[in-house]
Amino acid sequence: MTDPTTSRGTTTDPAGRPLSQPMRWVALGDSMTEGVGDPDPARPNGVRGWADLVAEQLTAAHPDTGYANLAVRGRLLRGIVEEQLDACLALEPTLVSLYAGGNDMLRPRADVDALMGVYEGAVARLRSSGARVVLFTAFDPGQEAPTAWTRPRQALYNEHVREIADRHGCLVLDYWRMRELQDWRYWAVDRLHMSPAGHAFVAARMLELLGVPHALELPPADRLPVTATPGVLKEDLYWAREYLLPWIGRRLRGTSSGDAVAPRYPRYTTLTPRPVVPAGPAPADAPGVVA
Repeated sequence: MTDPTTSRGTTTDPAGRPLSQPMRWVALGDSMTEGVGDPDPARPNGVRGWADLVAEQLTAAHPDTGYANLAVRGRLLRGIVEEQLDACLALEPTLVSLYAGGNDMLRPRADVDALMGVYEGAVARLRSSGARVVLFTAFDPGQEAPTAWTRPRQALYNEHVREIADRHGCLVLDYWRMRELQDWRYWAVDRLHMSPAGHAFVAARMLELLGVPHALELPPADRLPVTATPGVLKEDLYWAREYLLPWIGRRLRGTSSGDAVAPRYPRYTTLTPRPVVPAGPAPADAPGVVA
């Protein structure tokens, strides 16, 4: 934990450049940036997520921070570019974060090279606006995750991200190298989205990348609740019934979990740190969640 009292005044990113003031940050992407896996019924769409946590700490450091989050769960890369890019640029941001392509990697016929041509076009437009841009590599799911089969294409995606960042002068949050997140306690019961602890971990890494001191509490993994335990038959059956089969059903119907979901913060807002409002006890038949 960093002392928030040291965060007043000018903050710089690792390249030594001061963050533009007033800070106007727009977060673009899919469920990972929307905040799925970190529930908070008091917030828009019923989630919080790493981006909200970063926005709160940016506000603590720079009270005039504006934060917009256009991310929507289930969006493919092209959908993110088509739906979110113009809306982002219209807000004239000074900082943009982009995580796009994760859902594409789950499609059997994903053409990573073609997708990343679309991705680079979006990055070029963002940089030409004068905004500082933060890109994400994909996460390494490891051998036990249900998405383990995507690892080769995720690695190719990551090389594209790093080359694009070099060409256009972007910062990179290297999700692939966050080996701490290989611990399943950082993941939600659905085994696809991060748990609250996972979102907090990524928020801390983002703030460090930006050179912004923060006051986020990050308990060690052994103090976290168990949220997912692959390999336990009862839990595997529950996961298949509640998450895998509905996901397959949406693919067959050509629908998305985000079809009826709107961006959480389509215009600039100011967030200050506040606790999560609990939604009540977890369902009694939901394995993998302990008090």
